[in-house]
Amino acid sequence: MWLLIASLAQIILGTSAVFDKLLLKRKIFDPWAYTFWLGVLGAFALLLAPFGSFFIPPKALVIALVAGAIFIFAMLALFEALSKSHASIVLPAIGGLSPVLTLILAFFVFNGKFNGMDAIGFLFLILGSAAFFLTEERELKWHILSLVIFSAFFFGISNVLSKIVFESAPFIPAFIWIKMGGVCAVLSLLLIPSLRKKIFHAHAASGASHNAWYLANRGYAAIGSLLVSFAISLAHPALVDATQSLKFAVIFIASGIFLKEHIAGKMVWKKILATFLIIAGLVWLGLVEYAREIPVDTVRPITWGVTFSSKFSRALGLDWQKNFEAIVTELHPKKIRLVAYWDEIEKTRGEFDFSELDWQIQKSQEANIPVILAVGMKMPRWPECHIPAWAREIPIQTTEAKPPYGGLASVTLEEHLRDYIKVVINRYKNHPALAVWQIENEPFLRFGKCVERGENFLQKEIALVKSLDPSHPILVTDSGEFGLWYRAIRAGDIFGTTMYRKVYPPSVGRWTGIFQYPLSPAFFRFKTKLLRLIAGEQDKKFIVIELQGEPWGSVEIPLLSGGGW
Repeated sequence: MWLLIASLAQIILGTSAVFDKLLLKRKIFDPWAYTFWLGVLGAFALLLAPFGSFFIPPKALVIALVAGAIFIFAMLALFEALSKSHASIVLPAIGGLSPVLTLILAFFVFNGKFNGMDAIGFLFLILGSAAFFLTEERELKWHILSLVIFSAFFFGISNVLSKIVFESAPFIPAFIWIKMGGVCAVLSLLLIPSLRKKIFHAHAASGASHNAWYLANRGYAAIGSLLVSFAISLAHPALVDATQSLKFAVIFIASGIFLKEHIAGKMVWKKILATFLIIAGLVWLGLVEYAREIPVDTVRPITWGVTFSSKFSRALGLDWQKNFEAIVTELHPKKIRLVAYWDEIEKTRGEFDFSELDWQIQKSQEANIPVILAVGMKMPRWPECHIPAWAREIPIQTTEAKPPYGGLASVTLEEHLRDYIKVVINRYKNHPALAVWQIENEPFLRFGKCVERGENFLQKEIALVKSLDPSHPILVTDSGEFGLWYRAIRAGDIFGTTMYRKVYPPSVGRWTGIFQYPLSPAFFRFKTKLLRLIAGEQDKKFIVIELQGEPWGSVEIPLLSGGGW
């Protein structure tokens, strides 16, 4: 709800801001007088008193008063800037700076930060604000820039302090006391004779009709202010503040209609692009919030399993058979994924050694553990593609046409692979331990030391397996973080995703070090729901085939030193 509330608030505040500029353009109000009456009208927050109470903890009371006072000074700087420049310049500049400063201050004040999915939406909104600002060809003079920075900084402080108050007290009394802080701040201005004279002189000179318009606009803006405060009470203040970029689309249109601010042709397209960025940010945040609301089935049965690789066990310097037996007898996995490595089973062309895999499958049967058997070229563990030495120089495919009178074209690497797969399927298709065939491992993810694959390689392999063994389901997997999923979902009977948290990026890891994906569980829930809909596979079984339980460093795991993470 916070996003809907904040968006409505920004539409209200955007139209109010244009009217503020219209009044200031006519020199009806001095910015000091405008700010004074803005603060005084905050007393109308007392109308909410019957719906709550006045009591909040003493510490929260002090913070609320300070937050309200600082907000007033932020508005004063904003009005000063508006009186000296264009709304289409000043407001986007403050709108771009204020959320960033709010985020920084929130991090230092109460370690307030949001996850990576929120950060993407936040970035789009900030870019939208920046794009609106950069479309202006007018120069932002230093004295106006200083007002912009001052206003944005004080808005940031007020936002963070308000969030602290909302977390310490019920919304209504917290909101009332924040507004009372603003009332106290503007009343203190009357202690300065020159300001007192300026405020009341401007008020008298404005005329009754203009005062009525001013009061009406302030009452209208008060609704937006209330909604913004409520949104801040529900979400991160920087995210809420970033939604103010939505105002600029309103200002883009309303400034041209009511303020007669000329917009050149090229500038129109730039502003349309800025509006698109803002809409994209809001839509993204909406999808993120929707993902968080997807219910989690907390009572669903979870079957824990493991992947075992005798090749990797040896690389770690372990006795792979003792390693396997320890896994079975101590971890008691409910399922196990075994790997039929092509480069180990067919080390010599046409000669097959299944002794290790036979032993693993037999031990799995004795322990009553169903087996997912992975077969293909691209298999778990680095270097991902496991090709026998004799096959590495064979072309993956050929463009040669078969001679018309009984001649034979050269046999390709893909054809050799399918011959190997056929042998594996025929050997184990009737084994009682076999539960699922996995064909290739993340076949659509470009990762590892692999060759370019032939046309429709996966479809041909799956068709081969189904022709030989129609009784066992086929699992196809994809990367959870980068995979598009669609083709993998459509290809198999079961879809399997990977889930990794901390990785060492191959190309930039030397600078970034260990990188943690900024993805929450909601990302995977939403991706699952969305891709099921797109692929038209609402009932297909989805499983996590790899859930990271090991470090990822600058070198392969056997070469890592002790404190890998």
